[in-house]
Amino acid sequence: MIDLRSDTLSIPTREMLESIKIEDLGDSGRLDRFGRGEDRAVNELEDYACSLLEKERAVFFSSGTLANNAAILTHCKPEDKVLVDKIQHIYKTEKAVFSSKFGQLQPVFYNLDENGTPCLESLEKNLQGGNIKLLILENSHNFAGGTCIGLEKLREIHKLSKKHSVLIHMDGARIFNAAFSLKVDLREIVKYVDSVMFCLSKGLGAPMGSLLLGNSAFIGEVLEVKKILGGNMRQAGVIAAPGLYALKNNIGKLKMDNENAKYFGNMVKSNGKIRVQGNIETNIVMLDIEKTKLSTEEFCERAKEKGLYIRPVLENKVRLVFYSDISREDTIRAGEIILNLESEL
Repeated sequence: MIDLRSDTLSIPTREMLESIKIEDLGDSGRLDRFGRGEDRAVNELEDYACSLLEKERAVFFSSGTLANNAAILTHCKPEDKVLVDKIQHIYKTEKAVFSSKFGQLQPVFYNLDENGTPCLESLEKNLQGGNIKLLILENSHNFAGGTCIGLEKLREIHKLSKKHSVLIHMDGARIFNAAFSLKVDLREIVKYVDSVMFCLSKGLGAPMGSLLLGNSAFIGEVLEVKKILGGNMRQAGVIAAPGLYALKNNIGKLKMDNENAKYFGNMVKSNGKIRVQGNIETNIVMLDIEKTKLSTEEFCERAKEKGLYIRPVLENKVRLVFYSDISREDTIRAGEIILNLESEL
């Protein structure tokens, strides 16, 4: 079975797991007066992430969802207005910060353009007199098909946000894939945002964990929110060490994941009933199956019967995600299955 449901399915290598050293472990949730825990592996991971992104400070979380929620709840207070797009992962699937039971924040929606990136006109319209507290960007954008916000647009968005005194948080779960696609240094992307989260557990191949970065004052407040949300961990080096290994050894491999996605897209590109997204930028591919007359669930079940595990994500669309455990041979086989399925419809 070729499993392309998500890059969270990547399996840690033996070398990654062997990076866990018992002597590095300590109580990560027991902080000193500087807000540092007692687990050396966690502290080393946070420091290394800061050096990669050139941010003042980082904090390690068990998941991207928890890191995003902590960031947003630190930036905002109940009833604050937050500018998002409707298919953004934070709004569509995580939701806690917008729930009346929890964060009680008010979403205000901006539009995406034809390229799946924020529409500047829509942003400006909502920022003018909108009493917006926080703008959230996603780079790469999951449900838009892994699309990337380029540096020129990021500069324009940053200029707009500062004009209206609005902070920017970036959900950068797959930001390393975006950097390869844009052919830019990661530091160039994140310098236009006030805070950024990225995942270790997707294309980078670590078993779990995410990092949230920002300036020292912001992260100091995040630590309090993290504790309230139940995010403190104890001997967290058992998951931090594989994450550090991933950052030191696996970033370069993400380029091949992007290339495999493009290879697949070129294989299945046609004017038939199954339509691949027009511009594949990173490791995500969306297929529009509206003309097949099948539901997304039915389509995915038909693919599974042929040996390809994929998942529905939006109305009439299914998603395929390429990652380190998917070879070029797997990619070709996945393309053949989709083409075979189309020939039967």
